[in-house]
Amino acid sequence: MTMDVTSLIEVTDVAAEKAAAMLKDKGLEDGALRVFVVSGGCSGYQYGMALATEAEEGDQVIEQSGVRFLVDPESAPLLMGARVDYIDDVMKQGFSISNPNAAKSCACGSSFDTAESAGASQARSCC
Repeated sequence: MTMDVTSLIEVTDVAAEKAAAMLKDKGLEDGALRVFVVSGGCSGYQYGMALATEAEEGDQVIEQSGVRFLVDPESAPLLMGARVDYIDDVMKQGFSISNPNAAKSCACGSSFDTAESAGASQARSCC
């Protein structure tokens, strides 16, 4: 399935700046930030991020402010239309994902469930 990568995820300028700084700190200026979803968490799916040196086969590559963000083919449908931001306030500091596909999410915001999966995942460890 081919997706329009411009509508896959939106990355804010602040998130791109923080990702660029993180990649530079790790000596990976030509690397990317991988955004993915795995089964788990107290709501069914859990967000993840990892540094990557290069894109893998099938990855969607989104570029924002000179920084590459990678999304694998399994995660892409669950992240369609999501917004990646970076929050730095009294309550939280770090990357944050706002996902229109999340019908239910955990209080910590790092796990979610979709209307289609309706709690299909058996993993229920809370964040």
